[in-house]
Amino acid sequence: MAYQYDLLLKNGTVADYATDREEVMDVAIEAGKIVEIAAGLNPTQAREVFDVAGQYVVPGIIDLHTHFSNWVGGRYGHKMLALAGVTTALDMAGPVEGVWDLAREYGAGLNIASIEYVRPEYTVPDDDPSEVQLQALLDRCLRQGGLGLKLLGGHYPLTMEATARAIELVNRNRAYVAFHCGTVRNGSNIDGFLDAVKLANGLSLHVAHINSYTRGLKRSYMVEVEEALQALNDNPALRSESYLSPMNGTSAKCSQGVPESLQTQTNLSMGGFNKTEAGLEEAIRSGWAHINMEEGGRMVLATGSKAVAYWRARGTDATVSFKVNPAEPRLRLAVAKRPSGAFAVDCISTDGGGIPRNVIVSMGLALVKLQALTMKEFVQKTSYNPARILGLAQKGHFRPGADADISVLNLDKQEPVMSLVQGNVIMYNGFVCGKGSQAITTEAGADFIKAKGLTPLVVDVAQSGFYQPI
Repeated sequence: MAYQYDLLLKNGTVADYATDREEVMDVAIEAGKIVEIAAGLNPTQAREVFDVAGQYVVPGIIDLHTHFSNWVGGRYGHKMLALAGVTTALDMAGPVEGVWDLAREYGAGLNIASIEYVRPEYTVPDDDPSEVQLQALLDRCLRQGGLGLKLLGGHYPLTMEATARAIELVNRNRAYVAFHCGTVRNGSNIDGFLDAVKLANGLSLHVAHINSYTRGLKRSYMVEVEEALQALNDNPALRSESYLSPMNGTSAKCSQGVPESLQTQTNLSMGGFNKTEAGLEEAIRSGWAHINMEEGGRMVLATGSKAVAYWRARGTDATVSFKVNPAEPRLRLAVAKRPSGAFAVDCISTDGGGIPRNVIVSMGLALVKLQALTMKEFVQKTSYNPARILGLAQKGHFRPGADADISVLNLDKQEPVMSLVQGNVIMYNGFVCGKGSQAITTEAGADFIKAKGLTPLVVDVAQSGFYQPI
């Protein structure tokens, strides 16, 4: 029999920001593309049929801030993202080459991108790298399939001058640049964020996890929120995301009796613990610090003696999470709008992946239930906007001919039911069935990606929503 469709999703409520649609419809897929959306499509014309009555069918969720490298996040990140209903993710640190190695071995069918971290004594010599040194790092990243650079100022800061130099250089090369705000002058707080805005000086910059700078470290956290929103309103070239989890994630690695990450030190102080290795152990035992521990094929949050033993067995080189994100800033940042009606913060993200806080669906749909967001607005912030920012013109929407990247969601339970990437089912009812990865890269890295055994999805960052209006 000659079939008209490869796969048909029947009776779901199709919600799409780009086409302003929210109605019960069938979605037909052929050759990895959406070919028809209509009511009453004939199921006998499809090779595979899924009845998704009572569920929402939305463009595949795109998480613009995740970690699944061999430095942070690790191999379980792919599985954890797929279980969370995500179809596309940006790894926000690298190392880029290691991201592709893990993706080849442990991929779960997702589209993935990566940017390379700028870290003194690791990828650059010190905290004041020259333009030549930064250019060499960017060139290597692009050749290896990455999209650009990530400044880790909140953890491993650069000088003010080097930070500005890096942002300007990446913009000149029309690559991607993101910033966990912080320099040697100000750390990961509202003043560090405001420094970042000034250092960008009107250039394009992805300001990571806005909620991380509104924890009340300098002023009342709601005052900090309004300062951050005003800065975003005044600087339209900035791209941004915030996450909804109360937990953060940072490095637990210690050297000479002190945590290497300044963010870890700050979090210990917030909990009343000494900013030392001994203070971190005490925080783990007490339940303030949660070690990200392997268990059952994923990472889980652990405290107490078991977590300390896991951390020590790895020479302290593990990830740790702290419950440091107040609820009110997270909610305000998720729903705040500019005077134009556009969202002030472009996207909802998680900073998750292999860090156990992949809550776009579980917490994002809570906002829909509260009527703080409509379902179409949820789609805008979790699929349409991030797709534009990454330059994925055929994703994030249900226009004719769009890639069949789809997330099927249960609003009542606030959980994903099913996910597809280019028409292939990668997750169904909590079972991850996707394999491999598609690597989002530029022309400069396409051959490297192929040599790694992955499929390249080539984008032009210069023409993406990172540099152009979303």
